[in-house]
Amino acid sequence: MNNNTDWCAEKDTDDIVWLRLNQSGKNTNVLSKSVLEALDKQLVQLATENPKGLIILSDKKQGFIAGADVTEFTALRKATEARTWIQRVHEIFNRLANLPFPTVAVIHGYCLGGGLELALACRYRVAANNPETQLGLPEVKLGIHPGYGGTVRLPRLIGTLPALEMMLNGRSLSTRAAVRLGLIDQAVPARHLQQAARAFIKKSPPPYRPPFWQRLIGQAPMRQLVTKVLRSRLEKRVNSRHYPAPFALLELWEKQEGTIEQRLALEAESLAALLISETTNNLIRVFLLQQRLKSLGKQGIFKSQRVHVIGAGTMGGDIAAWCALKNLHVSLQDQSPDRIAPAIKRAHGLFKKRLKSQRPIQAAMDRLMPDPRGEGLAKADVLIEAIFENIEAKQSLFQALEPRLKAGALLATNTSSIPLETLAESLSQSERLVGLHFFNPVAKMQLVEIVKGEATKAEEMARAAAFTRQIGRLPLPVKSLPGFLVNRVLTPYLLEATRLLSEGVPGPVIDQAAIDFGMPMGPIELADTVGLDICLSVAERLTPPEQIPEELKLKIQQGQLGKKSGSGFYRYQGGKSVKPQPPQEYQAPGDLTDRLILSMINEAVSSLHDQVVEDADLLDAGMIFGIGFAPFRGGPLHYVRTQGVDTMRQRLQALETRYGTRFTPSAGWQAL
Repeated sequence: MNNNTDWCAEKDTDDIVWLRLNQSGKNTNVLSKSVLEALDKQLVQLATENPKGLIILSDKKQGFIAGADVTEFTALRKATEARTWIQRVHEIFNRLANLPFPTVAVIHGYCLGGGLELALACRYRVAANNPETQLGLPEVKLGIHPGYGGTVRLPRLIGTLPALEMMLNGRSLSTRAAVRLGLIDQAVPARHLQQAARAFIKKSPPPYRPPFWQRLIGQAPMRQLVTKVLRSRLEKRVNSRHYPAPFALLELWEKQEGTIEQRLALEAESLAALLISETTNNLIRVFLLQQRLKSLGKQGIFKSQRVHVIGAGTMGGDIAAWCALKNLHVSLQDQSPDRIAPAIKRAHGLFKKRLKSQRPIQAAMDRLMPDPRGEGLAKADVLIEAIFENIEAKQSLFQALEPRLKAGALLATNTSSIPLETLAESLSQSERLVGLHFFNPVAKMQLVEIVKGEATKAEEMARAAAFTRQIGRLPLPVKSLPGFLVNRVLTPYLLEATRLLSEGVPGPVIDQAAIDFGMPMGPIELADTVGLDICLSVAERLTPPEQIPEELKLKIQQGQLGKKSGSGFYRYQGGKSVKPQPPQEYQAPGDLTDRLILSMINEAVSSLHDQVVEDADLLDAGMIFGIGFAPFRGGPLHYVRTQGVDTMRQRLQALETRYGTRFTPSAGWQAL
């Protein structure tokens, strides 16, 4: 066998070849150029040997193949160069698909992107029937679409509509869902995978085919009609100027006709054009930033089994629910059972939405224990304080809790703005205290700020980051300065939006300007969602009193706190905002977008200057995953550099001349 450091082929006594991938020097298997070229050599040799069958599997515990090596995409500069490489991968996968004997992909853990496309080139697929197994084509999240044959092979296997849905939304499927679609031929317990694969080689049943009506949809003129409907739906939720990949995918599918080779040629042409675009490069940058954040939470340093959360309000209750969802045993403490009950009710709603089936829902509920007397504290590996933002109350609580803590337990606060040095004054071991600052809504926001006080030990920061990864969140180490990073940068943005509102600019116009820039939600609706009282509380800690708009204070005096009270800057019905339509003749101020975005960017530059985070990349990561700063722009500081530092500073200075010192460029601009 033609073995190398990545691929190992062994032939058993039944004349079946077992081809194992264990990529050298990597924690996960990815399809780099060298891995693919080595695979081709294996396939060329196998074609001459003509064994009874081929079984492809991974020796990595985490999974099968995580996809292509996206770092290699960033080196592509010309469409012709990209197209040549894609066509080479097509040649390799076609060689696999055309082997004259049965082939089986044995899947466990992750099977994503190019990894799934490799599996699609096999005749059969068997997968481990456990929650860890996830199959998907997430390429649209990188600004591209499947390009290793996925746009051709997936619709032929599972049908047009399911295939397009998978590729357009980029979400992963569980094993159960994949079997239901026909993507997986058989799901078995992990210990039976090899036995199941061997059975497919020996029996060689007819490959799965989708229902006739699904195949019919892929034929003209139905193809054009379906494309029109899907494009119309897509336009309602995706801006084609910001994210062209899903629209390119629909355009590709609409014109894909002829032989497999002709369809693959169109796929290569379409993908090559996307790969060299600025949007794709920025979204790949975002992916690599995400990988960096993940790497900060090193596994094996610390693993929790029990978590105790004090404070069953919105944040505390939702943190507790999320931890229980992630298989931790959680005790939730507050002053009375009545205060805990709403959090338990919300938790049940979360479990029902995420887990679907009754048994895992009940198991999650069993892991979440109402604990008004705090009996779970002594057993907890992690304590998270999440009571209201009051220095004296938090200090008093920590003073009472410290003697009862389990030795080695992680001691954390979810404070959003109070310096850790202040809170740690009540502790005899101030070096233990670390910030775990979650964001609302907890179940949706990926980022958790890991806050370091002056006395906090590096060991506690590392343990906090490891815990954050354990519960599936992204850790961002930040310095304990007022507002940390996200709230500090977000506050001037929200205040400027409120100021625009008080000047007579309609809320929907302000929100639309931010959305047109690429933000996931407008700042007026975001303020309502966060809570106007919380916005004011944070602003009072971070901003001179004269810069806080009276409009914000007035709303709070009237009891209009935002979404949670049913009204704020907007009214809310059934949890959705009711936005008044501005007059048709209304013209927005020409500098509206600059006032919003540059207020945020200026504070981001100031935060980097004050070393709230280690470097510009971590700041960009914090802004993207903490507030949703337009991902396709690559982060606020990356955006400044692509637009030109001098150009952006001049625009800021123009706002300073017009509106005053709140737009004075921070000292950090000199260092960019």
